[in-house]
Amino acid sequence: MLKRSTGETLLRLVFGTEAAIPAEIRVPKHRVLAFDIERNSFVLKENLNLLEERRIMAAIRQADAKQRMAKYYNKRVKYVQFKEEDLVLRDNETSRQVKQGKLGPRLERPYKIIKAHQNGSYTLAAPSG
Repeated sequence: MLKRSTGETLLRLVFGTEAAIPAEIRVPKHRVLAFDIERNSFVLKENLNLLEERRIMAAIRQADAKQRMAKYYNKRVKYVQFKEEDLVLRDNETSRQVKQGKLGPRLERPYKIIKAHQNGSYTLAAPSG
């Protein structure tokens, strides 16, 4: 199967050629009927010479597909910026201070933002001080 992101099959990117599945060999198709051993070895060598170029083109198409997916995702992201004195809940998974298993609460008590830094991080303090 062709990968949508690369436009190639994995076998073609690895070996430079496509495989013939047993069903293709049993049912006479043009690919099987027109098989010539001498021509096949020449074509295989030619495919190997072009393999690196094919891999580079697949990497370019894959990077383009990733950019398109990121653009699609980022279009729907809503960025939230907090101000000082706002109350926020801290993710327990991030801090790892309280381990209560997978059924425990994910969020910790509300914290007050003391300072908002330029890089998007915050200094927090418990509301009690």
